[in-house]
Amino acid sequence: MKIKTGIDIIEIDRVKESIESTEGKFCERVYTEKEIEYCESKKAQKYQHYAARFAGKEAVVKAISSTLKNKYEISWKEIEILNDETGKPYVKLPEENTKEIEDIDISISHCKQYAVANVVILYK
Repeated sequence: MKIKTGIDIIEIDRVKESIESTEGKFCERVYTEKEIEYCESKKAQKYQHYAARFAGKEAVVKAISSTLKNKYEISWKEIEILNDETGKPYVKLPEENTKEIEDIDISISHCKQYAVANVVILYK
């Protein structure tokens, strides 16, 4: 059994600027339809949620990087961060990246200026 972790923090304004300056193309490149739908539903706080998911994707890549041949083996949209019925976030990965994974736990948080995510992966 092996445990890997990943953590990331990002300024919310950086994500907001990326989204606004590309007229949404950044969202199309990084987020899935479900993630966009979720973040857009948060209205005035949507950029906090976009940033939290971006930090989550970065944290996942850091945690799984030792199992990837190169960091470009997985795309941003293949890492999907959703919420269960209680609101707890969870990670969906492509099947080929989960063969060795027993469990993934993610925690994300945000405030006015920053979003942070921590990922712990338990390997079989």
